[in-house]
Amino acid sequence: MTEAFQITTADHLPDEIVLFPLPRVILLPRVQLPLNIFEPRYLSMVNHAMSNGRMIGMIQPKPEGAGDATFKTGCAGRIASFSETDDGRYLITLKGVCRFDVKEELPVAQGGYRHAKACWKNYHHDLVSDDVTDICRDTMMTTLRQYLDKMNMFCDKWETIRDIECEKLISTLSVVCPFSTEEKQALLEAPDLPARAKILHALLEIAAKEEEECKASCH
Repeated sequence: MTEAFQITTADHLPDEIVLFPLPRVILLPRVQLPLNIFEPRYLSMVNHAMSNGRMIGMIQPKPEGAGDATFKTGCAGRIASFSETDDGRYLITLKGVCRFDVKEELPVAQGGYRHAKACWKNYHHDLVSDDVTDICRDTMMTTLRQYLDKMNMFCDKWETIRDIECEKLISTLSVVCPFSTEEKQALLEAPDLPARAKILHALLEIAAKEEEECKASCH
């Protein structure tokens, strides 16, 4: 099942949103995130979202020791595709729409999922694609090659990657690379695309260097 409706103005953003807290998982505007839903409370969450604008707020729990606390900032995604498996799981794809701040978390819903009042005012610019093109793509690609090499990860799509527009490249790498919770949050909260690109480049460099040092110390 798919839905073509696009959220293009702040008027379409809801006052309340269901929350899906997942560590080391972020969403960014216009990035697609596939999810496998199987816990009863999150099945209920998806059922609610499907009947109420199809929006889900991805947000990270704070590190261990913080109880049920989440970070203040998350990103809402709209369910762009939905299917149900024979064993009752939901396979959904969220398409990132806009970041939000949790204004007030509400009592746990009857289905067991969390939801909150959302504040969008600092992120209305997320609704428009970022057309920045002055990010140094060659430097980013070189660092990405080094990172994948050190992580023993293979990529045969370099020409395709090189042709991707800057926003999609930076945002997708920010979502899919296996950084820590705090690093993911820094990428999510970056004020604009150049700032996110700078953080991403630094994280790729650090991760590649740490992996190289680790391998050297093991020999």
